Amino acid sequence: MANNQQAGPRIGAVVKDTETDRFGVVMAAIGGLVQLRPISGGLSWEVDPDGIETLSSRQELTVRLAALNAESRRGE
Repeated sequence: MANNQQAGPRIGAVVKDTETDRFGVVMAAIGGLVQLRPISGGLSWEVDPDGIETLSSRQELTVRLAALNAESRRGE
């Protein structure tokens, strides 16, 4: 892989943390770890890149829609 290519998911992508079964938005990759934030906001967490499952476009849309629906039920 060339040095100018970014490994791992793109910033802003929704991915699944396979160790916790949580979905998060990729915020950064620092020190060999990927920082994720809950889709609806909240405290970020770090995960090893090997513990991330990249979602298809359809899966990402489904997860984002589920988060929006949950927010609307809470009145946000």
